[in-house]
Amino acid sequence: MNLSLIIPVYNEQDTLPLLFDAIYQTMNSLDRTWEVVLVDDGSSDDSLAVLREYAEKDKEHVRVISFRRNFGQTAAIAAGLDYSQGDIIILLDADMQNDPADIPLLLAKLDEGYDLVSGWRKNRKDNALTRNFPSMMANLLISRVTGVELHDYGCTLKAYRRPVLEGFRLYGEMHRFIPVFANAVGARITEIVVNHHPRRFGQTKYGLERTAKVILDLFTVKFLISYSAKPIYLFGGAGLILMLASAALMLYLFVRRIFFVIAVTGSPLFQTSAMFFILGFQSMLMGLIAELLVRTYHESQRKPTYTVRTKINVADHD
Repeated sequence: MNLSLIIPVYNEQDTLPLLFDAIYQTMNSLDRTWEVVLVDDGSSDDSLAVLREYAEKDKEHVRVISFRRNFGQTAAIAAGLDYSQGDIIILLDADMQNDPADIPLLLAKLDEGYDLVSGWRKNRKDNALTRNFPSMMANLLISRVTGVELHDYGCTLKAYRRPVLEGFRLYGEMHRFIPVFANAVGARITEIVVNHHPRRFGQTKYGLERTAKVILDLFTVKFLISYSAKPIYLFGGAGLILMLASAALMLYLFVRRIFFVIAVTGSPLFQTSAMFFILGFQSMLMGLIAELLVRTYHESQRKPTYTVRTKINVADHD
């Protein structure tokens, strides 16, 4: 299998016929073997019945996975990755705001040697206040924190080579951070402008509350990318700062006691200094415990701390 399309589906019964028509029109023009894996995320309408109908008509290309309840877009994408077979993965939404006609553009960019091609909805057709502006700010924040500069993390339409998707699991709302994880294993990343259409049926499944989830997930991603292999740098660094602050306060209190004869223990700065020292020491201990956990994780699963792109005249080893 050369190409797998993975599409999360949630209450899109009216859109699915249009989606399949667009997919067949695009994929039949490509000289590739392909499949489309549609993950019904606990839809409460007749989406599953529509998917079952298309799957029975086309057993060669259409695969359907149905969740027992709604688990969210990230879980649906993770399931699609688990059950797909293609060497190249294309993600897109089922609401037809992404255009399947853009798939050849993504594939052409992959053929230039990239490992991940991200879609950029430059002319986005969503509400400017509740969708576009929060998304723009989130994209700026993610790019600044992670160092992976993309205009549109929230665009589902992306193309991946399968190796850059291996080695990590997706939780929460972390599907939008896949480029960050891919960059961590050395993926070559680029983006192209893609079409974006107004929603024709139903209502959007996301609101402003999603922004808070993205920000919280960003903390997790930053930790996993920057400190998962050496957590002592985070916990130990924070502990060192707290202990230095404690020492500075104690020095100030000591100088004040010597030159101005002001009692040390009567000042609230003394309690603050003691608290900083205790917190700093505890933080360093947490860092050491985290280091032990990291080593247990890598060694118990024989998981290397590196990734290999190519091997030349090198035999595989156990």
